[in-house]
Amino acid sequence: MLSPRAQKIKPSPTLAIDARAKAMKASGIDVINFGVGEPDFDTPDNIKEAACRAIREGFTKYTPVAGIDPLKDAVIEKLQVDNGITYKREEIIVSCGAKHSLYNIAQALYGTGDEVIIPCPYWVSYPDQVLLNDALPVFVQTHEKDSFLLRSEALEASITSKTKALILNSPSNPTGMLYDRKTLERIAELAVKHNFYVISDEIYEKLVYDNAVHISIASLSDEIKARTIVVNGLSKSHAMTGWRLGYAAGPADVIKAMTNIQSQSTSNPSSITQKAAVEALKGPQDFIAVMRSEFDKRRTFIVRELNEVPGMHCVMPKGAFYAFPNTARIYGSRFGEKTIVSSTDLALYLLEEAKVALVPGDAFGDDNYLRISYATSLDDIRRGIERIMQAVQQLVPVT
Repeated sequence: MLSPRAQKIKPSPTLAIDARAKAMKASGIDVINFGVGEPDFDTPDNIKEAACRAIREGFTKYTPVAGIDPLKDAVIEKLQVDNGITYKREEIIVSCGAKHSLYNIAQALYGTGDEVIIPCPYWVSYPDQVLLNDALPVFVQTHEKDSFLLRSEALEASITSKTKALILNSPSNPTGMLYDRKTLERIAELAVKHNFYVISDEIYEKLVYDNAVHISIASLSDEIKARTIVVNGLSKSHAMTGWRLGYAAGPADVIKAMTNIQSQSTSNPSSITQKAAVEALKGPQDFIAVMRSEFDKRRTFIVRELNEVPGMHCVMPKGAFYAFPNTARIYGSRFGEKTIVSSTDLALYLLEEAKVALVPGDAFGDDNYLRISYATSLDDIRRGIERIMQAVQQLVPVT
């Protein structure tokens, strides 16, 4: 029999949708995939060459568990230059992707009886990682009218003597929202006052638009830095999803515990990927601006078009590469004998009838929405929205 821990969790719905879409494509069906959160750009050549050079030079053995010193130094420099935060080597750990970093944090910090505050909507893995470590996720609803930002009043109302941490994601998956300095300062005040950790997931940091500025909560003061673990990686910023390289920066005792845990699970991340990561962080960064500019064009187009679909309303995201349209007004509509009553119903209908794959908002903690990734070509976006429009128009509306 499976352990109670294993029975608490479910597979990632985003990866499940992506797998189903790819299986349909493999069988010859023309599916447009808006499901996966993965840049459609290739990894820059200088990064690939750094990996090839590592192989040619025989850099294919074990490394220190928490990463090689040149990579730690590159991460330290990045955090100082980009975020204004100073760290030492013993405050850095490199892992097999940002998701792995988050899991190591969960293993190091959470325990039975602990509560971890998660703003809704949330990235799908946050609650399951909390549950896997026998802690309790505490969901705090955010609202479209507030740009999906966690308000200090709502946060304070959810804090108890058992609160161990808050998971903060900015820019956000799935909403694309970005936290401003004033809101972060209020959250930081509460974290310091009530002495809980802030897990700051900043993986989409480089993908912000309209001259917006990403701010790391750890940069606000020494007090909040001492309670913050910053998580980042190269998957989104450098189109390196398959390379599996993430990192975390935080208090030395937490990083040491994460390192010990990693030593008994994965050991070091790939030695070859680490060499590539040094080049990614220290080499030319022009690629990011090019990719961000293309995502910006897609963002503007897809939001405009989604707002033309009957029953949908979509706010303009400030970061990441997701649109998060409100679809609640479509619920109750019918297609044949089937009634659409949830985001899952609507997502399945669009996959089956329109051959468009996207993720129901229920997977992110809000059933009134769908998540659409625009990390695909503008041509695919155009065709996909046309299919969504036609499919929604076929529904018999609520009477």
